[in-house]
Amino acid sequence: MLINTRKTFIVNAENALPGRAEPLTRLPEAHAVNGHPLQGPWPQGMESVVFGMGCFWGAERLFWQTPGVYSTAVGYSGGYTPNPSYEEVCSGLTGHFEAVLVVFDPAQLGWDRLLRMFWEAHDPTQGMRQGNDTGTQYRSAIQAWNPGLLPLATATRDAYQQQLLSAGLGAITTEIALAGDFYYAEPYHQQYLAKNPGGYCGLRGTGVFASLPV
Repeated sequence: MLINTRKTFIVNAENALPGRAEPLTRLPEAHAVNGHPLQGPWPQGMESVVFGMGCFWGAERLFWQTPGVYSTAVGYSGGYTPNPSYEEVCSGLTGHFEAVLVVFDPAQLGWDRLLRMFWEAHDPTQGMRQGNDTGTQYRSAIQAWNPGLLPLATATRDAYQQQLLSAGLGAITTEIALAGDFYYAEPYHQQYLAKNPGGYCGLRGTGVFASLPV
């Protein structure tokens, strides 16, 4: 019963693991695919957002392959435990979801296109799971440090909801919020599918094309 509770309910702050003041490991300086930095400060004009789409390995690959994306990284967001480990996040006791940081140039890649990719590439109706991956760390989420990006995220959610309902699917459970602390995942997770081309990718969409407001 305790295991099921951890998998389906987000822990509260009082019961979250304490974490630590410093990261467990040192992050590589460069992206393994495009050679750009994994950490800011970013070049002028860039926007940065965080997506939760289930397992972060496949989701990161989706975005690093997209023209106009400057850098990507995987990590943990939306929880309470500072500098958590992967094992701690998977325990359900940190409150985080597996997150992909996407840094993009809005002059080359519109926010509306990124949102369309997000909605179509996973199933945002599944709550605390994505396919066979079950747990609070696999929940769907959109976070942005720029509050001006959130209204379109909400508008596209509402529009896509109607399309999903018409297709016989359920309610969207995606969290949309201002971004807070983003904790980088361990180095072996960064650009994992570039280093392990045959590795696991759980990214699956609903098959419903997103016709969204711009």
